[in-house]
Amino acid sequence: MDPFYLSWKAKEWDFRTRFIELAGEINTNMPYHVLASVGGALNRHKKSINGAKLLVLGVAYKKDIDDLRESPSLTIIELLQKDGAQVSYHDPYFPFSGKGRKYDLQMKCAELKDLGQYDCVVIVTDHSEYHYPRIVREAQLVLDTRNTTRGMKSSKIVRC
Repeated sequence: MDPFYLSWKAKEWDFRTRFIELAGEINTNMPYHVLASVGGALNRHKKSINGAKLLVLGVAYKKDIDDLRESPSLTIIELLQKDGAQVSYHDPYFPFSGKGRKYDLQMKCAELKDLGQYDCVVIVTDHSEYHYPRIVREAQLVLDTRNTTRGMKSSKIVRC
């Protein structure tokens, strides 16, 4: 549930909602944290975001659904593009990113082959369809924002 909606609803009943509001602020700032994490991971591999070829895995709001509303992936893609990255995405639920309430990315879903062509694969939505060991094996670098690589050991993995 959206923390800001929950906070608004709780205030109708005169409940204090500071922790709920903090959760909302954390959610709002998370794309910026991911952007910084991508930059740091690329820098450690002697690359920069500007000019990097990136693949974002998952644009849906959450795992295994076809809902883009409030998806942090769209903000992450936009921020990466503003910093000069060449961004592609893959999501089994969205063959085209289309137009949302705030975004008009108009991107086509990339195929999940030749993952090594990307400087970094960024896991944003942890769909069940993805084979994470294969992603780690084939990618140059993986930024995992959903802890999908837990238990895997590889110098390619950066957990965010």
